[in-house]
Amino acid sequence: MRKTLGWLLSLVVLIGTMGAAGSTAQAATAAQPAAATDIKDQILGIPGMSLIEEKPYPGYRFFVLNYEQPVDHRQPWKGTFKQRLTLLHKDVSRPSVFFTSGYNVSTSPRRSEPTTIVDGNQVSLEYRFFTPSRPDPANWSNLDIWQAASDQHRLFTALKKIYKKNWLATGASKGGMTATYYERFYPRDMDGVVAYVAPNDVVNDEDSAYDKFFAKVGTKECRDKLNAVQREALVRREPLEAKYAVAAAENGWTFTTVGDLDKAYEAVVLDYVWAFWQYSLLADCASIPAAATASDQQIWDSIDAISGFSAYADQGLETYTPYYYQAGTQLGSPDIKLPHLKGLSRYGYQPPRNFVPRDIPMTFQPGVMADVDRWVRDNAHQMLFVYGQNDPWGAEPFRLGYGVRDSYVMIAPGANHGANVAKLMDGEKALATAKILQWAGVAPAAALADAGKAAPLAAPDAQLDQRDLEREPQLRP
Repeated sequence: MRKTLGWLLSLVVLIGTMGAAGSTAQAATAAQPAAATDIKDQILGIPGMSLIEEKPYPGYRFFVLNYEQPVDHRQPWKGTFKQRLTLLHKDVSRPSVFFTSGYNVSTSPRRSEPTTIVDGNQVSLEYRFFTPSRPDPANWSNLDIWQAASDQHRLFTALKKIYKKNWLATGASKGGMTATYYERFYPRDMDGVVAYVAPNDVVNDEDSAYDKFFAKVGTKECRDKLNAVQREALVRREPLEAKYAVAAAENGWTFTTVGDLDKAYEAVVLDYVWAFWQYSLLADCASIPAAATASDQQIWDSIDAISGFSAYADQGLETYTPYYYQAGTQLGSPDIKLPHLKGLSRYGYQPPRNFVPRDIPMTFQPGVMADVDRWVRDNAHQMLFVYGQNDPWGAEPFRLGYGVRDSYVMIAPGANHGANVAKLMDGEKALATAKILQWAGVAPAAALADAGKAAPLAAPDAQLDQRDLEREPQLRP
């Protein structure tokens, strides 16, 4: 897109004419313009759009909707499915933000950071194949990054007729990846992209960057403390697996997909160090027990709080089947060396294939991520990537080449997977905010002249601006 369309709207006023008959002059009256069509009616006027519900929120209209999409955008005549989305409507005169988490969509009113910065509308789209946005029957070969980008492109094309101002794409983690892939395949749609903590696994079999990350993240004291608890959980495998079996029986957990309780147990334990740095801060290391003196219950509680023992049960995996499928077919997945677990780990980091039901075929497609990486390095235009210094997913980030234009990679010091513009150092925070405002076409004159004066246009809203920190599954090689 990135073109300013100078359309001018003319207002036609109908003036009543004076009556000619008789000598009594009739007062001239101007006919009033027709009332504007309600935004809900405009949205539902889009072919294939249907309303699930509208929820009130002060200062906005919030709609939960379904949009009929082709199962296969290359062969649209082969059937459709309903894709869920939400619309946080501010005003058609404001810019719009296209958000996706890369997973299920939240049906509660939420506002991403760019939406707050530009005081705009927000469209949030559920990623295809996440229930209920799944074709029936599901042909899993239609779950790939191009099809998902085409979902966004088709919805944007429909909504752009109503929301004509500038658009930004955004998302965090898999959502940041999704926003980037959308830009790669449809670079003319958006006026800017803000991708948060987006992993970039260019070569699936080369993961030494993660080993380097875990060798230096935080402090040695904290790293040693975490590694000791992780090791102790495997040393005490027998009594802790007995507790796991009890918990599984109490909660109805089964382990058909991963294979058995032992494989699920080790997968949870191996997530422990990664998940700590993903979701916690260095200061939280104080809450980690000393492995040598900790009871079985303390080890269990620490692993459960950070990794979650339900994660690799069938019931925990089911929601994320589309994610693991993509990890094993296109996205790739990280692997790390675990020398402190030598002689204790039976399976190592298990591949995504172990977390997807066996009746779903999977074949890895090498080169897909390398294509996106090359495109970003050579063609990025008005793209901002934000990473957290202590987030494992930032070990393999997107990088920018010399040919890019008006694009940036910024790192929030000490931040985890929740890194955002607000957590950047002051100078970068001001620049990032100014660029987001500029790309959205709403930068005040003061911010254009001095980035240091850039600030979010919308007032803070504790409920609207809270981030739904969905506990994302770990990608496996």
